[in-house]
Amino acid sequence: MNILWRYFSIRRKVQFWFLSLLMIVSSFLEVASLGVVIPFLGVITAPEEVFNSHLASPVIVFFEFTDPGQLALPITIIFISLVLLAGLVRIVLLYVMTRFSYAVGADISIDIYNRTLFQDYLVHVERNSSEIINSIITKTNTVIGGVVSPTLNLISSTILLVSVFAGLMMVNPNVAMIMIFGFGFLYWLITLFTKKKLKENSECIAKNSTLMVKSLQEGLGGIRDVIIDGSQKFYCQLYKKADLPLRRAAGNNQFIAGSPKYVIEALGMSIIAIIAYTMLEKNSGSTGVIPTLGAFALGAQRLLPALQQAYSAYSRIKGAKASFYDVIELLNQKIQSLSMQGKPPIQFEKYIDLQNVSFQYSKNDPLTLKNINLKIEKGSCVGFVGETGTGKSTLIDIIMGLIYPSNGKVVIDGKTLDRENVKLWQVYLSHVPQNIFLSDNSIEENIAFGIPKNMIDRARVEDAAKQAEIHNTIQNLKNGYKTSVGEHGAKLSGGQRQRLGIARALYRESEVLILDEATSALDNRVEEKIMKGIMKKKKNLTILIIAHRLTTLKDCDYIVHLGKNHKPNIVTYEDLHDNEGSL
Repeated sequence: MNILWRYFSIRRKVQFWFLSLLMIVSSFLEVASLGVVIPFLGVITAPEEVFNSHLASPVIVFFEFTDPGQLALPITIIFISLVLLAGLVRIVLLYVMTRFSYAVGADISIDIYNRTLFQDYLVHVERNSSEIINSIITKTNTVIGGVVSPTLNLISSTILLVSVFAGLMMVNPNVAMIMIFGFGFLYWLITLFTKKKLKENSECIAKNSTLMVKSLQEGLGGIRDVIIDGSQKFYCQLYKKADLPLRRAAGNNQFIAGSPKYVIEALGMSIIAIIAYTMLEKNSGSTGVIPTLGAFALGAQRLLPALQQAYSAYSRIKGAKASFYDVIELLNQKIQSLSMQGKPPIQFEKYIDLQNVSFQYSKNDPLTLKNINLKIEKGSCVGFVGETGTGKSTLIDIIMGLIYPSNGKVVIDGKTLDRENVKLWQVYLSHVPQNIFLSDNSIEENIAFGIPKNMIDRARVEDAAKQAEIHNTIQNLKNGYKTSVGEHGAKLSGGQRQRLGIARALYRESEVLILDEATSALDNRVEEKIMKGIMKKKKNLTILIIAHRLTTLKDCDYIVHLGKNHKPNIVTYEDLHDNEGSL
């Protein structure tokens, strides 16, 4: 909990202190009900002794009692009232603890997702999305059920144990010491023998929960290929290899956490019986020891569950330790401030200038780009061609500010692009990749991607769809622009998905349009109509096109050919047409 404390908001910290106060109140009431059991049993077995006790004097004087039998009703009422009040407070405590635990879980999950989304593009490229999804959903739940809730239970149990122990010490110190240290020693021994297994199970759960999500994502994400290739058994086996060890480890943890209860309860009752026999023998069967024995029996009934709860909490925390540290690692992700307020805007009125730009993904990888010098005037249309692996998409990613040069710099109208101002540059950009991401929503929501539903400009949506040559197709659908596209656009053809992607980019009305193989699934006629529509806006639009199809580049002002020597050559459409066979 100490590690999580620094991630708590002020509101959560206030809630935690309120919760702690409630734990103390609950423990106080438990001790009070324990204290009342002695006079309660006393008025039943030996009312004269209680009547003559100096502790009963205030009650006797207040109610003006004259007979020992008159004490039974008020003490019974007090005893029942305290027991009921203690139970009610325990219910309230359970409710508040549960609400607090899951509120913290929501805070953690939302914060991880927020921090993850705002990481650099390269961080996402290097990571496996299964690991992130698993941490946000599964491991966060593990942390709530295996760390936050158990820690609160551990604190509550500790407060209760200390309070009950203090109460029993006032009744009989020797017996209280035997009980608390005897039971405590037994749980310590169990902890000693189980901690290694709990650690192994913790690591197994953290590892295999990620593998489970990975096998699900890959199997369901590539369901077309899975069905065609008949590889269902392979993915089922992959899932089984992750699921079985995880369930087994989780089951072992649950057994380790719960099993000592039955042994300790049996031993506890045996110890109480021995203490009762010893006290009765010592006092020659006197009924005066019955209230004391009742107090210890009730104390044991409070101590044993509290000890078991404390041990169970400890076991669950140990069993979730590996997942907990994975979650903390994601919570420690640093994010750049993306606020554009107070920052001078990047003006894009003249050019994009790449100066000696080189790039490599890591120190051990070869250079993808080397000493690229290129100046792109605003309002121009520039094509990019080259063999696979020559760095076309990487160069575009650098221009978009998704990745940063290993050496050199990108300059926009004299201002160097960096992490501090990249968002001010990206507001000018619209990007259409070859593989369009479509959410499982309506066509309208996919064109106005990222815009709240109630803020979508329907006229702009239709205008963008018309320019992308998909308006008529949409109109012929039963639900028109409200038609659901399915997961990843499964209900649409490849060409329709690409045209929706182009419509999405045009909806943004950005000043720089980047097409990365964006028309590869379209036939020549449709592609030509779309490109003509886009070129009509060329005066106000800077267009960057990556394409393998030569006709896509017909209207470019010039074309950058990237060769294996990393040197960009400026060519024309005619040059490419004449040398088409060698490209």
